[in-house]
Amino acid sequence: MPDTPRPSLFSLTQQELSDYLKEVGEPAYRADQILDWLYNKRATDIQDMSNLPAALRDILEKHFALQPLTPTHTEGSTDTTRKYLFRLEDGRYVETVLIPASPALYGERSDRYTACVSSQVGCAFGCKFCASGLNGLARNLRTDEIVGQLLAVERASGLRINNIVFMGMGEPLANLPNLMKALDIITAPWGIGIGARHITISTSGVAPKIKELARRPQQIRLAISLHGATDEVRSQIMPVNKKWNIEALVEALEYWKTHKKQKITFEFILIQGINDSFQQANALAKLAKSLQAKVNLIPYNKVEGLDWVRPSDGQCKAFRDKLIQQGITTTLRIEKGHDIDAACGQLRLKEETKEGIISAPIKQRN
Repeated sequence: MPDTPRPSLFSLTQQELSDYLKEVGEPAYRADQILDWLYNKRATDIQDMSNLPAALRDILEKHFALQPLTPTHTEGSTDTTRKYLFRLEDGRYVETVLIPASPALYGERSDRYTACVSSQVGCAFGCKFCASGLNGLARNLRTDEIVGQLLAVERASGLRINNIVFMGMGEPLANLPNLMKALDIITAPWGIGIGARHITISTSGVAPKIKELARRPQQIRLAISLHGATDEVRSQIMPVNKKWNIEALVEALEYWKTHKKQKITFEFILIQGINDSFQQANALAKLAKSLQAKVNLIPYNKVEGLDWVRPSDGQCKAFRDKLIQQGITTTLRIEKGHDIDAACGQLRLKEETKEGIISAPIKQRN
């Protein structure tokens, strides 16, 4: 039988590391030294941790791994967006995108950088515009694989990440235990140290998990992949709507608002002939107004194998203006990464298909 993979040091909280060190007879302060090597010095080899006794380094090396991600491919964009493809220990692939800070979500300066992080390999939710779910869900990402994306992107780019959006491959709330632990590490002063207000979790609308996340005390931001303002239209695009319809979603978001201060953001991908009508704009305005939500409009990003069509620039702007006229804070996103297949899952899909890990993607229909 193959050896069981060693757990990663990047999966441990400060308390868990302290508990382990106590078990092997080491003083608690060694935990702070190890965490300093991991998150400040960004060590890539346990043997580089020079202020640890050699015997402890050998113990750690025997029982723990350090690097769960191997960079295999980078695509740079003319708009400074960069997509990174990482190989995981089991041969699967995961994508992470580095983009200039989006005013649509953050209002930050353009010299700040946002990492779009994945939470799963593939996706089971089958959103009709998305490449991530074309071949279903392979597995959840572990905590260290989520945290590792941030460290690997900073190492590869030489840039400091200021904001995080869980809008990459997968449904974050379907991997909530690993996501919550990753958030503990990402936000901790002994960890990566990114504040909760600079983290946005995007969900397709898993209503019970929205409530569970709402009970987490940190003021994390929430974005909803809405893409349809009525059940009839949204169910064509978002299969999750058949289980938790707009009424159930609104009820969960009202619960969220009782626990969080930040405004909710509705993500709305505009697809020609599907959801770009003024009727949809009016329904979206009514929904956003009821929840005091912001709207982020995104012209459809073409995915190979899908039949959707991007609306004209004029139609996208007219849709935006219809929302603004009704008092809704609205941004029409200038698309990032169109020239590098930056839509979720495209690069991973190509690589795993090429290697025969998955079959050619199944073409989805409306």
